[in-house]
Amino acid sequence: MIPWRTVIGLIAGSVIVALGATGLVLHLGVSEVSEDNAVAIGDTVFYTIPAPTGAQQYMRITGDAFGISLDVPGDSPVQESDYRDEAELDWTHEQDGETRIKIQNTGSTDLEVAVMAMRSYDPIWFTYDLMVMISGVVIIGFSMGFVLRRPKGF
Repeated sequence: MIPWRTVIGLIAGSVIVALGATGLVLHLGVSEVSEDNAVAIGDTVFYTIPAPTGAQQYMRITGDAFGISLDVPGDSPVQESDYRDEAELDWTHEQDGETRIKIQNTGSTDLEVAVMAMRSYDPIWFTYDLMVMISGVVIIGFSMGFVLRRPKGF
């Protein structure tokens, strides 16, 4: 008969290993990110989007008045523009790298920013998912220690 502590440890460790493996699969490759944010009057917000070559990016900003600074990877210069009411930005990454966007609200109302971006995976997630999986294996190992018979006197 297997002790109940061992069964609980095996189940908990297996669930943790499965969560780590699922996260590892989900974090590989390019992922689509979509956000809806609000920018208060007078505030500035920065976006950094790491993406591979050919990744499609889209951003829609609505509000009274705002300024946008767009720096895409490659040799193209920083694009700075002022807008009123609405702006739609649609671009494709021509090189691997990070797009840097600065949006400054210069109007009298809040801005609404809708972003749909394709971003490359961050290597730190691989390490994180691997650590979760190792934690599950350690829990399974400790729980298996409860199966051993203890010698007399312990």
